[in-house]
Amino acid sequence: MNGLRGLAWLLAMQSLGELLSRGLSLSFPGPVIGMLLLLLALQLPMVREPVAECANFLLSHLSLLFVPVGVGVMTHLGLLGQYGVRMLVVVVVSTWFGLAVTVLVLRAFKGRRDA
Repeated sequence: MNGLRGLAWLLAMQSLGELLSRGLSLSFPGPVIGMLLLLLALQLPMVREPVAECANFLLSHLSLLFVPVGVGVMTHLGLLGQYGVRMLVVVVVSTWFGLAVTVLVLRAFKGRRDA
């Protein structure tokens, strides 16, 4: 029952984020705002414990989330054959770019903390 309460908290925070994003015409997506609200709400034990139980359940069944991706790849093998090399290059380059930006940000914060 506690896991369902955690799922309710997750859905409530996402919905609240969507309402704030659309209602205030913010440039941030609703789920991002909901995640920030959830981060604040996790300071309370009445939110943290059910969400932790729900998260553990979802993580234990994480492999099931890859089934739709596998089916999608199988149904679009023609596109993968046509654009596969380009997609691979984009994924590799964007991954390296993301890692490089992360390193630069971490170095900047570390330098600021050491100073």
